[in-house]
Parts: sequence; structure tokens; C-alpha cells
Amino acid sequence: MKINTINKKEIEKFSKMAKDWWNPNGKFKPLHLLNPARIKFIKDKLISHFALNPNIEKPIKTLKILDIGCGGGLVCEPLKRLGARVTGIDASKNNIEVAKFHAKEMNLNINYIQCSSENLTFKNKFDVILNMEVVEHVSNVDLFIQNCSTLIEKSGIMFVATINKNLK
Repeated sequence: MKINTINKKEIEKFSKMAKDWWNPNGKFKPLHLLNPARIKFIKDKLISHFALNPNIEKPIKTLKILDIGCGGGLVCEPLKRLGARVTGIDASKNNIEVAKFHAKEMNLNINYIQCSSENLTFKNKFDVILNMEVVEHVSNVDLFIQNCSTLIEKSGIMFVATINKNLK
């Protein structure tokens, strides 16, 4: 049996909240507030890391991005608008359904797949791996990061972020 990093309780919790992903005043309000700064940071780092032209409308159009634990697609959509080829995966069927629906409404072609990182089978690797607010929801962080590292090109870059939950 292949070991996986899915925490079923976390998947159930986020599946129940899935309809709220795109409500800027709902349960995911902190992510909506964080997103503009986060997208700017990611874009700037990608432009620097891959020596891309920052002065064009879609500066990251040459990049293949995998957003692991994409939720409702809050990070996928802005990166797609910047030109990237984006794949978003999430273990929650409800999250993927919300993400697909919203992307269709926005006329964005994003490849959304319901699966975990260890069950993803792509022949080609990705230039960029995103693990945004997901590591705190997996059952084995070391195995999760190890699995993610097998999906990235040698010259690629991985972003890992989590919200600090203590008062400081």
C-alpha cells in the first residue's frame, strides 16, 4: 500500500467550507486579504528566478505551475491571468468543483484535478510548485515535501507558506 499524506479530517473540514472560497468576507477572508501581496511576491520571485521580462503583460507565460492544495483556486486564477500554464490539485472533490466552476465563469483555462501530490502522474515536471497554506493540513509534512520535490524541474522553484497561528 502506498503511503499518502492526506489527513481525512482536514479534507472533510475544507469540503464543508468549499462553497465559501470566493466570498471575500467569508471564512477565507484572510486569504483574500493576503492574496494581492502573495501574488506580487510570487510573480517577482519567478521573474527574478527565471530571468523573465517584467515589462510584458503576461511575464510568466513560459512557466508550468502546479498549485498543490489549491482549494477553490484563489492563487491559480491570478497566476493564469499572468500567463502561466496552471494545474491545481486538491484532495477535496468539493474544492475542485468550486475551482472549476469559478474558472469557467472567469473564462480561464486551468487544469484542476482531484488528487493528492503522491497520486499525481505527469510525464513532464513543473517549473513551479506552490504549497500555500497546505503543509499544516497534511498528515506527514516530510513525506509531503519529498513527494512535491519529485514533481519539479531541476531548475524549478518551490514556494511553501503557512499562516502563523500564534498571537505574536
